[in-house]
This record gives sequence, C-alpha cells and structure tokens, in this order.
Amino acid sequence: MSEAPKNTSSRREFLKNSSRLAAGASVLAGTAIPHVYAADENTIKIALVGCGGRGTGAAANALSTTSGPIKLVAMADVFDDRLNTSYKSLKKSFGDKVDVPEDQKFIGFDGYEKAISCLGPGDVVLLVTPPAFRWVQFGYAIEKGINVFMEKPLTVDGPSTRKMFELGKKSVEKNLKVGVGLMCRHSIARQELHDRIKAGEIGDLLELRAYRMAGPTGSAATGPKPEKMSELLYQISRFHGFLWASGGGFSDFLIHNIDESCWMKDAWPVMADGSGGRNYRGDNVDQNFDSYSVEYTFADGTKMFLRGRTIPGCRQKFASFAHGTKGLAVISTSAHHPAKSRIYKGYNETKENLLWEYPQPEPNPYQVEWDDLINAIRQDKPYNEVKRGAEASLVTSMGRMAAHTGQVVTYDEMLNCEQEFAPDVDKLTMDSPAPVLARADGSYPIPLPGILKRREY
Repeated sequence: MSEAPKNTSSRREFLKNSSRLAAGASVLAGTAIPHVYAADENTIKIALVGCGGRGTGAAANALSTTSGPIKLVAMADVFDDRLNTSYKSLKKSFGDKVDVPEDQKFIGFDGYEKAISCLGPGDVVLLVTPPAFRWVQFGYAIEKGINVFMEKPLTVDGPSTRKMFELGKKSVEKNLKVGVGLMCRHSIARQELHDRIKAGEIGDLLELRAYRMAGPTGSAATGPKPEKMSELLYQISRFHGFLWASGGGFSDFLIHNIDESCWMKDAWPVMADGSGGRNYRGDNVDQNFDSYSVEYTFADGTKMFLRGRTIPGCRQKFASFAHGTKGLAVISTSAHHPAKSRIYKGYNETKENLLWEYPQPEPNPYQVEWDDLINAIRQDKPYNEVKRGAEASLVTSMGRMAAHTGQVVTYDEMLNCEQEFAPDVDKLTMDSPAPVLARADGSYPIPLPGILKRREY
C-alpha cells in the first residue's frame, strides 16, 4: 500500500503553481490544458469506492480529464465480482492510467478506509456506494484531508441531512474540493438557459413542471431474496428497492429533475404535498411506489409539479419545464444529456414560437463536472458542492415523505424528522443484520399513507 507524500504542502503548492502556467485554458470537456506537469509529483491519484455501473462511469470521466496526469490506484466494494468487472473495464479503456495492484483492491465494509489510505493531499476519492453510506465515508475522507466526488443523493432522511450539513462545513474549513453528482448543474445548455430566465426572457416565473415517467428503473423493482444470499448484501445489491439504502427510486432518480427545476427558480420549496401508490406488483417485494405526484410550494407561493412513474407499457416522459408570463422554457427534453434547452413565446412548443435554442452538440455534463472539479484541485480554487447537494437531497426526501405519509411536509419538518432509516450504518459488517427485515412472506414494510403519518414505514 502506498503512503501519502511526506512533503504535502510542497506538493499542493506545486499543483497550484504549475496549473497557473495553463491560465486561460478552458475547463470545458475536450479542451486540453497544456501538459506542463512533472509526471510523478503532479499526478492526481483517485480511489473508487463503489464499483457498480455508476461508479465505473464516474471513474471513466475522472480518467478522461485532460488537465494533467491522473491515475486510479485503489478500489473498494463489498462485492468482489463488481470490483473485478469494473477493474477490467477501466483497465481495457484506460491502460496505464489504471494502476491498481491486488493489495489495493479492498472487499468489505471497511474498504473505503483502506482505499482512502492509498491517497494523499491533492488526490480524490470517489464515493459511489448506496447513499446511506455517504456521510460515513465522507466524514473519513474529511478526517484524512482528501478531496471528494460523491454521487447523489447525499442523504435519505432528516438525521443524515443534518450530519451532512455539518460535514460540509468542515470540508469547507479544510479547503477540500468536493463535487456532487448533480451533473445537470454543469450542463452548458442549462447554464445559459438559467441566465436567460434570470434576464427575464420568459417574464416572471409562474410555474415549474418536472417528469420522470419510464418503465422499471435500476433496482427499484426488486424480487425475492435469493436463498443463499445474506439479507444485508441482497439489499445493498438491490439498493434502489430499499428506503434505508437509497431513499428508494424516488430519491435516487427524481432528484435530478427536482434540482434542475429549483435551480431555474434559484430557490428551494418550503412545502410538499404528495400522493402515490403501488399497482400490479407481481412478485416484487421492495418498498417503492410505482407512481408519485408531488406539488411543491416555494416561499412566494409559486408551484412546482412533479410526476414520477415506473410502470411498464405506459407513455414515457423525461423532461422539465418553466412557465413565465411571457413564455415557456424547456429545461431538459429527454433524459439528462443532451438537454436541448430552449425558449418559446407563449406556451406551445411550435417552430413558429421558438425564440432560442442551445446549439448542438452539447458538452456532456458528466464529463464537464469532472473537468471542473479536477481544474479546481490543480488551481486550488474554492469548490464545494456539499451544501447545495444536501439541500437538493432534503427537498427530494420532503416530497417522498409527503407521498408516503399522505401529509403536507415542510422543509423544516423534513430536516428535523427523527426517523433515521439506518442509524447504525457506520457499524455494519459482512455479518450484520440488515437495517430493514423481511416479513414472513418475504416482502418488506411499505409506506401506508394516512395510517403511518409521521414515519415512512
């Protein structure tokens, strides 16, 4: 296992000063900053904690940055097959940029500590495990002085959000650079649309609409546990199906539409009123609803309407919109990229009414967010997305809880809610019981709106 550099202050200054030689270079994807770094001293090392599909994708984006040398040196997961598959994929694509010896591949719940120990100041750990583990692993990275990229959502309930806010403050105090996987904020098209909305091009903002209506997504629809698999590892392997692990499909998927819409308003809603239900479920035993509808209210009374659905065979829609007194803004059209942001006069999306559209192709925001983070590290610029990421996660949980309880839930009520889905998540081992246990028929507790009014299950 490699040790952290002993002369850490010199290394940080070298990163900072050598980056200044590249002043004026763009941070956009595909634009290389001149290679002016010493290969050994200026290589940014990364460690991947959570080697599933999203983690592997995030590592690929990190290794695709062009502002200087970067190398993957450690990996951790609780599933050795996922780690090995991820390693082989990344090694095939990036060759010598992937330099992970066998003794720096860690399996187990303490793997994140071992992976982070392979890094030093100026390096980055990728936290891409199920969201329940986010505050635990982030806290350790802060303790060790390591920069962080962590996937959304950052939190799944009130107690974990309160912890994340405090951890965010500590990371700012230590000048750590922290990126959060709400990559739509790094979309160049959405950024220009935001500026145009702020400049009054659609008039006063009246209403927001957001949709993520698709078939079964991720592991949100989950069948019975295999007989020979532990309860805990089964739930982690199908984490979208369990509220403690991910906030369910609602938090893990709808957060993007919620976040990009609130960005256009430059505000977070103060209240949510929602509904939802389970339909024909077959043998699925997870905790999710199949459809959600939430009315969010901002402090000025403006509404945002959110619709989510994961039922096969239904019409699909994946988009967000902002209505103003002068016209309509399309925030995103279909999935996350390309956004194809545009503005219409009036509210009909016709060619005759089109006033502006972002030209194609667009830089991929999954890559741009990494270009931005790595450049901030090399240039030692302030860069910390924790507070905003925690707020987006909390607002998402607020809508989820409103639908799951059948009650109006305010921002403050969600923040101060005492139901902690996994209070001992930091103590889990391979032999631990799962935070939620199956009932006699193999199914799991589900939300009961109107019956359970102050808890989600």
